[in-house]
Amino acid sequence: MTAFRAAWVVPIDQPPIRDAVIDVENGVITGIREPGSGSRAQDLGNVAVMPGLINAHTHLELSWLRDRVPPAAKFTDWVKRLFAVRGRPDKPMTAEQVAAIDGAIAEAKAAGTVAVGDISNSLMSAAPMRKANLDGVIFHELLGFKERDGSLLDATRDMRTSAAAAGARVSLAPHAPYSTSPELFGAIRAAVDDSLCAIMSVHLGESPEEIEFLEKGTGAWRAMLEFIGAWRDDWQAPQCDPVAYLDRHGVIDGRTLVVHGVQFTDRALLRLAEIGATLVTCPRSNQWVGVGHPPIDRFYQSGVNVAVGTDSLASVDDLNVFSELKAMRWLAPKVPASQILESATLTGARALGLGDELGSLTPGKRAEMIAVTLPARVDHVEEFLVSGITPSQVQWVA
Repeated sequence: MTAFRAAWVVPIDQPPIRDAVIDVENGVITGIREPGSGSRAQDLGNVAVMPGLINAHTHLELSWLRDRVPPAAKFTDWVKRLFAVRGRPDKPMTAEQVAAIDGAIAEAKAAGTVAVGDISNSLMSAAPMRKANLDGVIFHELLGFKERDGSLLDATRDMRTSAAAAGARVSLAPHAPYSTSPELFGAIRAAVDDSLCAIMSVHLGESPEEIEFLEKGTGAWRAMLEFIGAWRDDWQAPQCDPVAYLDRHGVIDGRTLVVHGVQFTDRALLRLAEIGATLVTCPRSNQWVGVGHPPIDRFYQSGVNVAVGTDSLASVDDLNVFSELKAMRWLAPKVPASQILESATLTGARALGLGDELGSLTPGKRAEMIAVTLPARVDHVEEFLVSGITPSQVQWVA
């Protein structure tokens, strides 16, 4: 058995404990106790020990786009810039682009991330994640507004089989309501329900243009679909919000990660809470791509499960989840720091199907722990942890 003593232990599933010892055996947490009540402990010093962070939404395959897609005032303008640099989502990645995934993973781990919800068109992150011992789920993102059935699933099945063979937990992600047909949504949901990893992720309620598209069938998204030849004349605007749209088609449930939600009404948020879905917020990316600030306080007031993501290096400066927590604290100063920390740990772990292993310092869970260096005096350790922690302040507890 190994024991670690720290100035603070932040278990997440219970209040922080000052001057405590964590016992670990064979990589598993066996207990938290007072100093001197058991075997001698390795003193980690003036640090706060907490579980590794969960980045519930990112795009590792876009890591090579860092500093290549500037911020925009309008989401569809940012998307056009993204495609101008990246090309089609199904375009094969170069060796250099794949290598950027390794660097991004190293950065994420250095900032305390233990698992990710990775959205991928190529599934090229599977091998790098396994090599770096980064846990999580890879969501194979499919899109096609003109798709009339689930044939795209059959055409891409070998990609998912190969990623799973590389050791990845693989599921599916319909991109968004403006890029995925109702038929493809339904086929993806059915496939996810029948899979070993029955979790789905979807971009939803991100931009004002999406809201206009669903309510009126007009606007920038329709113009873009018509321009690229992806429009279908038999599609009619459902005249409802994004949550109601997916709810009508029966493709959203408690195993769904709904990403962004910047434009959600209170009614949509309450419905998500009723369903039991998890809302993944990415505040820094939302500002970068021109969709505004997410209503963090309303998220928590609604009772919906809130997790945290960084999105990709095409729309943020780094993959440091602590930076997202700082943004959340700034946007919602009245939300308790304990809730924000839970979102970045236990809620995210549960959303990815890892709640029994990660997300809190609970006996029986894996000892994937980080130690955050503290200043000489800390009166509220949880508040400090959401104030903006840099990788230089983080170390993994071996």
